[in-house]
Amino acid sequence: MTTPLPDDAAPTPPPGCPAHAHAVEPLGPGGVRRLYGPEAEADPAGLYEKLRAEHGEVAPVLLHGDFPAWLILGHGANITVMRSPSLFSRDSRLWSCFRDGEVPPTSPLMPVIAWQPLCVFADGEEHRRLRGAVLDGLNRFDRRGVRRHVRRFTTDLVQVVGPTGRAELITQFAEHLPMLVMTKLLGMPDEYGPQLVDAARDLMKGTETAIASNDYVVASLQRTIEAKRAEPGADLTSYLLEHPAGLTEQEVMEHLRVVLLAANETTVNLIADSLKMVLTDPRFRAHLSGGQMTLGEALDQVLWDSPPMSLVAGRWATADTELGGQRIRAGDMLLLGLAAGNVDPVVRPDPTTPLYGNRSHLSFGAGPHECPGQDIGRNVAEVGIDILLTLLPDLRLAVDEAELSWSSAWISRHLTALPVEFTPREIEPDPESVAAAEEAARAEAQAARVEAQAARAAKAAAGAAVTSPESPAAGPSGPGAAPAAAAPPAAVSVPRQRRSWWSVLTGVFRR
Repeated sequence: MTTPLPDDAAPTPPPGCPAHAHAVEPLGPGGVRRLYGPEAEADPAGLYEKLRAEHGEVAPVLLHGDFPAWLILGHGANITVMRSPSLFSRDSRLWSCFRDGEVPPTSPLMPVIAWQPLCVFADGEEHRRLRGAVLDGLNRFDRRGVRRHVRRFTTDLVQVVGPTGRAELITQFAEHLPMLVMTKLLGMPDEYGPQLVDAARDLMKGTETAIASNDYVVASLQRTIEAKRAEPGADLTSYLLEHPAGLTEQEVMEHLRVVLLAANETTVNLIADSLKMVLTDPRFRAHLSGGQMTLGEALDQVLWDSPPMSLVAGRWATADTELGGQRIRAGDMLLLGLAAGNVDPVVRPDPTTPLYGNRSHLSFGAGPHECPGQDIGRNVAEVGIDILLTLLPDLRLAVDEAELSWSSAWISRHLTALPVEFTPREIEPDPESVAAAEEAARAEAQAARVEAQAARAAKAAAGAAVTSPESPAAGPSGPGAAPAAAAPPAAVSVPRQRRSWWSVLTGVFRR
């Protein structure tokens, strides 16, 4: 699924389009509720409660294309499935609909559930080999190093809107920060960041252009792998390529893809929902400013109430079994209902009771497939929000809370906009951004000098050829003549380095 790309340009993501513009009834064949369509996407929490009332802990549902699945609604049932890989496997090739050839390659489900050679779809020893490489790579990034990237990009983003006194925190902050940080951790060029934001969001929505967006992400990663094979660095791509687990290039690409997409999607939503709570709940912000809780503790409340992923697809039954009173057949797909499980009345009889610092939520999973990058995601969200509130201390919502809206897809729910206002101010550039811009300027100047030297050398060489010894005007060449000067070596022309879009953008505000 790779798209050929010219060597001198970053790839361009495909345009998005709505996946389900046509009318979709809430009930499908047999009266089974659909997890897609306008009604399901308008109020997923309401849908989960309808399913809980009708079926209990486990409910039958239909996915895009009316493919059947089981949605796990109970907190305990979710934990059971997460911790029982021998009975509920991550290998999607077990799905009966795949085995029967019913799923077309163009299905919007494919980028999420099609089997790939990565730890997400493996169990047992193979899972330990692949996950071990990813964990080792992620653990090489210390919190201080990640914080530097977050501080740099947060400051750069706030610099742009600071003088205006207004911002839209979803499209101008939350959707950009995680991807920009992850591109640095993966060793990708800065200019890939904004385009990857659009492609990743389109892919995770499961739209009709999800396959094309996936092609764009894959092509970007393959270019990065090629570059890091030639010149390794302190980044996850290089770490995976050199890991003793001996990952193939395809395995490296697939793991980079899942890390990039999962980290971006979850962290975007965590930042957005946390900022929304800070701006709309006076008690929440008062507890933060009064020192009664840390931002990290506050994030746990958000992870209970608004998990970054509503559900995870999926698990596949390896044998006939029973779960939550439902008869599960071998080859059935099960969906982990993270949002539904987090509000299970069995564990949260009063959903208004604060849960600051309580980490028994389902948002990062449990068992052998628990999210390996959760610490980095929390760090990006915590540090980014902290720096944003420090730079803009009087940040306030610019519209009434009732005007806020969400868009939903089958696996996640997004706050569509979070308009804010604040006192206009000039934001001092982050020292690392200044250093990066200065380094880019020095590199550009050096490239210009090399080009100029090459041009002068070429001109001199051309002049020497005109007056060479073979030329009649060459002067004496007998035994007493001075030896001819050796021709200068051919200079290597180094192409000018393109300045990253962040260097250009922040440079405008430093003038």
